Amino acid sequence: MTDIDEAPEDARFARVMLAIASEPGDAVTGRLIRAVGPSETVRLAMELTDADLSVRTDVDAWRQRLRSRLSEDHARQTMETSDQLGMRILVPGDEGWPESMLRWHDHGPIALWVMGAVEHLSAPSSVGLIGARAATGYGTYIAGELASGSVDAGDMVVSGGAYGIDAAAHRAALIAGGTTVAVLAGGLDRLYPAGNQQLLEQIAQTGTLVSELPPGASPTKHRFEQRGRLIAALSSAVVVVEAGYRSGALVTAAQAMEIGRKVGAVPGPITSAASAGCHRLMRDEIAEVVTGMDDVTMMLRRAGAYPPRTLTPDVSASVLVSPSTSPARTTELSR
Repeated sequence: MTDIDEAPEDARFARVMLAIASEPGDAVTGRLIRAVGPSETVRLAMELTDADLSVRTDVDAWRQRLRSRLSEDHARQTMETSDQLGMRILVPGDEGWPESMLRWHDHGPIALWVMGAVEHLSAPSSVGLIGARAATGYGTYIAGELASGSVDAGDMVVSGGAYGIDAAAHRAALIAGGTTVAVLAGGLDRLYPAGNQQLLEQIAQTGTLVSELPPGASPTKHRFEQRGRLIAALSSAVVVVEAGYRSGALVTAAQAMEIGRKVGAVPGPITSAASAGCHRLMRDEIAEVVTGMDDVTMMLRRAGAYPPRTLTPDVSASVLVSPSTSPARTTELSR
């Protein structure tokens, strides 16, 4: 997919300008890029007049928000800085751009900053392992087991680079000699959290770090929530290992379901607040029960990541079928 009637370098530069000025998931920016292309979107933001649009709606507020942030000089400096720091900037149409981002339509990333192997972003089979930052020993152990099992099965492990479940999944994948991708909520020059800097640097060397935010950008609550869109898109299936009742991991689970990804959750003790979010996902029929790698494998197979399994005479078909999930109340999870 390439941008409308634009020279590739012009479209790339305009996208960098817009990615710097916009917040992740900005549907107005995404809709205008799709309709008129990135260069014209920049012009509309900087020079908009009443005659430019037939439908005003929320574009006026969008223009006010972006206009003060759009800067050609800043975009050039960002591109130079990215190159100096060894980051690659990807835009739609580039080799290596993950086509799974198209699932987000107008809410998709405008550009991606990448450190490490770009090809990992288009892995044919990947497992998103997410969960609480304040993980228990139980959650950390399960995350490690699922990550190791995923590597043994040839799957890539995707997570968010945070403390707790994320870090346990990344570390286990690295120890097992596998590939892991960390999706960050800020610029890749500001590895966050600081306590995971060594881990994230190792991922950059052997796996991939990716963000839709330029160098210098700091994480915010909104950016953490929107990061889940990328985790969901890069994963064939998403498993919530451990999460509180209002954990951000539940928002990512809802985002994954929104774009048709399989979602699973690991049950825990009913007395554990750290597993309350997982139980909520199962209760609301957003997630299916995951008790081990066999369940993850079945999720991936139904997602099309694996070829169909051939039944042997002594295997009952019922063993290979699990209950389908029903439509979920995703909006409740973001409250």
